[in-house]
Amino acid sequence: MGKTWILDTGTKGTGASIRPLEQPPEARPKASPAKLYVPPAPRPKRAPEAAPRPPRQFKVVDVLTQETLAENADMRRTLGVLRGVRSSLDVHVHVLDHVTQTWRLLSMDEQRALWDARERVDAPA
Repeated sequence: MGKTWILDTGTKGTGASIRPLEQPPEARPKASPAKLYVPPAPRPKRAPEAAPRPPRQFKVVDVLTQETLAENADMRRTLGVLRGVRSSLDVHVHVLDHVTQTWRLLSMDEQRALWDARERVDAPA
């Protein structure tokens, strides 16, 4: 007659073993108490200090004639140019993206905010 075997899952993980049923429980292989390694908490990285953002530069282009009214103008000069324009729809205002060095057309909301601010700032010297 054959022996009856049992799957001993007393050990955790993949350390299960098959043993004969007659084997006393004391004869089981004892799991060696392995010390767990817990790595230390990572140190927080210091965020690099951001370089100061260069001042915005604007380009104002007349819609009808495609004439550039101002290029590489600061905010004050741009608002001064907008004072001389009849309507906000008569010009396209672009802003320089310093990363890609390309001109980006302002959205209508951004252009409207500039248009509203043109009367609140002193004229350029």
